[in-house]
Amino acid sequence: MNREKRIEIFSRLRAANPKPTTELKYGNTFQLLIAVMLSAQSTDKGVNKATRELFRIAKRPRDILELGEEGLKRHIRTLGLYNAKARNIIRTCEILEREHGGKVPRDRKALEALPGVGRKTANVVLNTAFGEPTIAVDTHIFRVANRTGIAPGRNVREVENRLERLVPDEFKQDAHHWLILLGRYVCMARKPRCGQCPIVDLCEYRHKNLD
Repeated sequence: MNREKRIEIFSRLRAANPKPTTELKYGNTFQLLIAVMLSAQSTDKGVNKATRELFRIAKRPRDILELGEEGLKRHIRTLGLYNAKARNIIRTCEILEREHGGKVPRDRKALEALPGVGRKTANVVLNTAFGEPTIAVDTHIFRVANRTGIAPGRNVREVENRLERLVPDEFKQDAHHWLILLGRYVCMARKPRCGQCPIVDLCEYRHKNLD
């Protein structure tokens, strides 16, 4: 796929959704971090349901610490891996209070040092909260990047590196959101809705479903 085709792809995605953002509900950067940590192997809809009551009382790390691990579990028990997530969140809140004054750091290394925070979570926080042009590659973006030919790669990091290199600068800030929404609602794993896709004529997928 050449640069001109990528420019047209992202131009169309931007025209259809000029100001994309995460579907996770949050009130501040700390709540965004927690929501993204909870989203592993869970849907955004499920996370939003679990955090609706939690975020009414937990706006800062100290609020979670006052709640305690068992209290936190009561709010998130509907989510997959909730025991491990609760442990990691408690430990993360302790570090945020002890080392960062209760604030979420705007630094990849510091973010990835938090328990339960990997590269993908750090990328989402850096992009959504701090406006960094990072691209967090999840299963949806990995599939779309490979299927369309935008940035094929054998693993998540390879796709991320290629997207960072190949997505034109003017689109990088929002590329993550456009691609994840495309993968979630149109370019789905089992039966992509190619007939509803705004980039169907630019996509290089050989087995398009045009029904």
